[in-house]
Amino acid sequence: MTNELDGFKVAILVADGFEQVEMTDPRTALEAAGAQADLISSANGNVKGWNHTEWGDEFSVDVPLDRADAKRYDALMLPGGVMNPDHLRITPGAIDFIKSFVVAGKPIAAICHAPWTLINAGAVNGRTITSWPSLRADLTNAGAKWVDRAVVKDGNILTSRKPDDLPAFNNAMVELFSEARGRARGASRA
Repeated sequence: MTNELDGFKVAILVADGFEQVEMTDPRTALEAAGAQADLISSANGNVKGWNHTEWGDEFSVDVPLDRADAKRYDALMLPGGVMNPDHLRITPGAIDFIKSFVVAGKPIAAICHAPWTLINAGAVNGRTITSWPSLRADLTNAGAKWVDRAVVKDGNILTSRKPDDLPAFNNAMVELFSEARGRARGASRA
């Protein structure tokens, strides 16, 4: 257990149908590094995961989306799954929440189908992005350069393809968030 993210607050934005392991594994990695990782959703009380081809477990929502303030978080993590980002990208409050991180230049980590939401938040144009392969045309049409790699970091946005890439994604996410934490600490000392 490390504490490189001690005191760092991460918002994990989900809707019903998020790929469960794409939330639980990154959340565990963040918490092991000392971060506070809050599950945020427009779902009332609990949100339900998805395990590849069937419903997964229910998880308690830490902060309802309508009460979540992006200014209180240092970074954003977006799990995939097909239903989850498809729902989030047509939920104005979710897109506004994501846009707040984009505009503020805060780090964002998105895996699998989650870059769909980044399209709607205006965050992919001109960036190199990876995702689940079926999003390639959507991302390219939105101005991104799509590549087939386990993890891609372009500035403050980190993307990954699928659950098999979680070890690399988690390491890169903690590193990106740790870099952001270091920059924020340096700026506050200046």
